[in-house]
Amino acid sequence: MLEKLSIRDIDFKGKRVFCRVDFNVPFDDTGQITDDTRVKATLPTIRHIINNGGKLILASHLGRPKNGPDPKFSLNSVAPCLAQLLGKPVRMAPDCIGPDVTRMVGRLKEGEILLLENVRFHAGETKNDPKFAKALAENADIYVNNAFGTAHRAHASTEGITHFLQPAVAGFLLEKEVKYLGQALAYPDHPFVAVIGGAKVSDKIAVIENLLTKVDTLVIGGGMAYTFLRAKGRPVGKSLVEPDRIELAKKLLKQADDLGVALLLPQDHVVAAEFKADAEHKVCSDANFPAEWMALDIGPATIATYTGVLRNARMVVWNGPMGVFEFDAFARGTMVMAETLAKSPARSIIGGGDSVAAVKKAGVESKMTHISTGGGASLEFLEGKILPGIAALTDK
Repeated sequence: MLEKLSIRDIDFKGKRVFCRVDFNVPFDDTGQITDDTRVKATLPTIRHIINNGGKLILASHLGRPKNGPDPKFSLNSVAPCLAQLLGKPVRMAPDCIGPDVTRMVGRLKEGEILLLENVRFHAGETKNDPKFAKALAENADIYVNNAFGTAHRAHASTEGITHFLQPAVAGFLLEKEVKYLGQALAYPDHPFVAVIGGAKVSDKIAVIENLLTKVDTLVIGGGMAYTFLRAKGRPVGKSLVEPDRIELAKKLLKQADDLGVALLLPQDHVVAAEFKADAEHKVCSDANFPAEWMALDIGPATIATYTGVLRNARMVVWNGPMGVFEFDAFARGTMVMAETLAKSPARSIIGGGDSVAAVKKAGVESKMTHISTGGGASLEFLEGKILPGIAALTDK
């Protein structure tokens, strides 16, 4: 699947290892990490490097700082979290380049860890500035990319650095992401079902186009379904519709028909008088869709159809919720789909973003075959794009 070198291929003993990780974690107002999933996901790679004698230099971004260093986006709070999870000290650098960092790297012993400060405190990171990339590379002997969530970005710490630092290899997490997502696209088990949801068709056009050539059934939910329903001439009231995407929706419906793919759309709806958590709501079919109301979830008949498809599938890729699952009144479609998939014998791949939050809310994350840690990266991979952070790694 991954025709690139991985950390399995490298002897780390005594080497300075620059490892790009994804510690872009959420914080509360007191500066405490509210979800350490991304930190925990890096542990197998970190342990492998330090247990094999590597001198580990960790680099990440956090948030989107605008004008240089900003305490709000410092990785200072991540170091103690990582130290606690590993049961060993993690030193914190004051920056990610410069003489102080070089001195701290020089003092590292085998098996020790240094966490660099947020790489996005330097404008050269997102601009993929070769000078900045070279400065990052100068303190290391080996490059490891374990940050799938940023692999779709050609930034200095994900792509530029590899022009100055070889070998450049995949960490376990990146390798796992490519294995599961790549396998789904290249060698799917059949029946292969894609469940695509979310608000807008425009966000998922390329994913739908790519998956239509591979799946047996495409299930569509969420706000985007109503652009397709409008394209079929069905009443949708005040539901979210992208008027400039109606012709595209017609084209995709025809493409599915030409390819013999069953493209399923909601047949009934949970509609509300307004977009709020406690809005008045009811179930309706197309025939009695109220003109002034909007659909915020799929209805019971649609849930029955969609879950029936999941029960018979052998592989399912899911990207995007079926409704406004953040509001409990409109979460049932998404929750029942997640619970059904958890009980299904199908291989289940949850493609990042809101789908991951939905599966967590349903409490079934441990029952899924693979949950992607990348939002935009998962989407671009499912679109069939080559991700710069992966392309830049050393070929086998």
